[in-house]
Amino acid sequence: MAANMYRVGDYVYFENSSSNPYLIRRIEELNKTANGNVEAKVVCLFRRRDISGNLNTLADSNAREFEEESKQPTLSEQQKHQLKHRELFLSRQFESLPATHIRGKCNVTLLNETDVLAGYLDKEDCFFYSLVFDPVQKTLLADQGEIRVGSKYQAEIPDKLVEVDSDSRVQEKLETKVWDPDNQLKDPQIDQFLVVARAVGTFARALDCSSSIRQPSLHMSAAAASRDITLFHAMDTLQKNNYDLAKAMSTLVPQGGPVLCRDEMEEWSASEAMLFEEALEKYGKDFNDIRQDFLPWKSLASVVQFYYMWKTTDRYIQQKRLKAAEADSKLKQVYIPTYTKPNPNQIMVPGSKPGMNGAAGFQKGLSCESCHTAQSPQWYAWGPPNMQCRLCASCWNYWKKYGGLKTPTQLEGAARAGSESGPRGHMTRQEVQGMSPFTRNEGRAKLLAKNRQTFILQTTKLTRVARRVCEDILQPRRAARRPYASINANAVKAECMIRLPKATKAPLKSKLVPRQSLANIVKDLAISAPLKLKASRGPPTPINRNQASQPRVGQGLLGKRGFDSATGVPYPANGRSYTSGMRTTSQSVIKRQKVSQGEAPNPVVFVATKDTRALRKHLTQSEMRRAARKPHLLVRIKLPIPPRSLAMPLLPSSTSEPIVLED
Repeated sequence: MAANMYRVGDYVYFENSSSNPYLIRRIEELNKTANGNVEAKVVCLFRRRDISGNLNTLADSNAREFEEESKQPTLSEQQKHQLKHRELFLSRQFESLPATHIRGKCNVTLLNETDVLAGYLDKEDCFFYSLVFDPVQKTLLADQGEIRVGSKYQAEIPDKLVEVDSDSRVQEKLETKVWDPDNQLKDPQIDQFLVVARAVGTFARALDCSSSIRQPSLHMSAAAASRDITLFHAMDTLQKNNYDLAKAMSTLVPQGGPVLCRDEMEEWSASEAMLFEEALEKYGKDFNDIRQDFLPWKSLASVVQFYYMWKTTDRYIQQKRLKAAEADSKLKQVYIPTYTKPNPNQIMVPGSKPGMNGAAGFQKGLSCESCHTAQSPQWYAWGPPNMQCRLCASCWNYWKKYGGLKTPTQLEGAARAGSESGPRGHMTRQEVQGMSPFTRNEGRAKLLAKNRQTFILQTTKLTRVARRVCEDILQPRRAARRPYASINANAVKAECMIRLPKATKAPLKSKLVPRQSLANIVKDLAISAPLKLKASRGPPTPINRNQASQPRVGQGLLGKRGFDSATGVPYPANGRSYTSGMRTTSQSVIKRQKVSQGEAPNPVVFVATKDTRALRKHLTQSEMRRAARKPHLLVRIKLPIPPRSLAMPLLPSSTSEPIVLED
C-alpha cells in the first residue's frame, strides 16, 4: 500500500511511450479535474540522452572536476558508463501529466562532495544531480542551492592566545565598532533621543514631496519614521558624536534641513512590490532570477532586504493564509495501483510459451544487445524495427528506468536516434562503419576524423567463418541487393560462436579458376577498346576576331554537341525509333549531376569519356540494368552502319596536322 501511495514532493517515473525510457519527475501538486481524474503538476528532470552533445561534453568536464576535488575511487569503464545513466539535470520547467501514468518511485539527491559515486550504482532507483538545465536557453548551470560541505568551506580558527601574551592584531582592521555599551549616557536619555529622532523623521517626511504622496496621513508618516532605519541612524549618530547629546541633536537637524532616512519598503513603489510578489510566486526565493527577469534595475542587496521587510507586513500574512487554504483543498496523496498491462514491445509467438527465441518477423538465435544472453523469460523489441534488436527482461527493465544499456555498445546511439526521430530507410556510411563490431578501431577513428580519407575494410577470420556458418541468418545475396539495409553483426557473431563447435570439420571446397597471362589480358583489352572516329574537316575558315563579343547562335566545333548531331543520324537511347512528338538528346535539356567529393568513398573519381557516353546510347534499358547487376560480364554492342560521310579508313586519334578552328 505504501509503495503505491504517491505524495507531493515524491520523485516518480512517468511513462509517455512504451518503447522509450521513463520520464523522471517531481510531484509539486495533485489536482482533481472536473471529470474526476487526477493530474499531477510536476517538475521536469532531464537525462544525458535528452541534452545536446555540447552540453554532454560540459557535463563530462564538470564530472571530472568533481572526481578530482572529492578524490573519488577509480571506477571501471562499465561503472563510468552506468554512472552516466544515474545523472540527472534539474530544471524549472513545469508540466501537468495524468497520475495514471506513474510507474513507481525513485530517489533523487543533490550531489555532495562527501558522496561516493560508486554508492549510487549499488542502490536501486537512485539518481543524483549537480547541474541545472534550461530547456529554452539550452544551458547548464551549477545549482545555487548547493550545500557547502567540505574542508575548503570550513573557517580557519587561529591558535588560542596565552594569558600572558598580548593580542598584536590591529582591531580596527578586523572589525568596526558601532556601539559602546559602557557609555556615559543612561537608558532614559537614550530613549529620549530616539523619540526626538522619530519626531525629526516625521517632520522630514512632511517636508518631502514624494513621501507626502506615499504617506498622505500623519499616522502613516509616523509609522514610517518609527521603522528600524530611523533607530539605526540615531544610534550611529550617538556613536559618531561620542555620546554627546548636544552634538547629536545638531547632527540630526543640519543647516539644510532635517535628515530623512528611508529603507527599502519606502523606496519601492506599489507596482514594484506587485512584480516582486509575482516573481516570488514563480521562482521562490531565487533572488538572482527574480532580479534578472523581473527587477533588473534593482540591486541584489535591495531585493534581499525588501524580501525580509516584506515578510513583516500584513500582505505576507494574508498570502500565507491563502496558500494554506489552497493546500487544504488540494490532494495530499493519491493511490495508483501497479501497472500490469503487457508491453507492446514484447516478443511472443501466438500460442507459444514465454522465453522461446524468435517471434513473428524476428530471426531465431538472436541474443540480448546488452548482456548477450540467449536465455530469458521474456524478450522485448528494442531499437529501429529494421535492425531486429531485442533485450532480455533484466536489460529491458534497466533500459526503461535508466535510459541506457548496461554495457557500452555501438548500437545504443542508433537505437536512441531511431526511438527519437523514427526509423530511417537507410544509414550513412559512417554509421554503418561505426556499428560493425568487426571493423577495426583504427579505420573507424580515421573515418570519423576525415570523411574524404581512403579506408579499407579488412575482414577478420571470424567474419569470414561467420559468412559460411551463419549463411541462413546473414543472407549474403539478399544483403548484396540491399546494401543500404543494416546487418545485425552482433547477432551474427553470437550465433556463430554457438554454431562453431557444432560445425563440420571437413575442409571447405574451393573452386580454382585458372588465371590468364598478362599478355592475353592486354590483348583482349586492346581488341575490346573502342576506336575513336575522326570527323571530316571542311575547308578552313578564317576566324573573325570582331565576332568575339557577339553571341553565337549555332553550334560549332568548340560547342557541346550530342552524338546524333555529330554523326548526322539521330540514334535513340533505348534502341527504338523516334516517334512524332519525341525530343532527341540534343533537344532535351538535362541537368548533369555533379560529383561531390565529400560523398565519394575515396578521392578517385571516374568520369566517362565521349566514346563511352556514345556507346551507352546503343544499349537498351534492359541491357543497362543487366550490366549494372553483373558488372563482371562483357557487354556486347551492335554498332550501326556508319553514314557515307564517315566511310573512310580509320585513322589513329592523334595526328601531326595543324588544328584548324571552323566557325
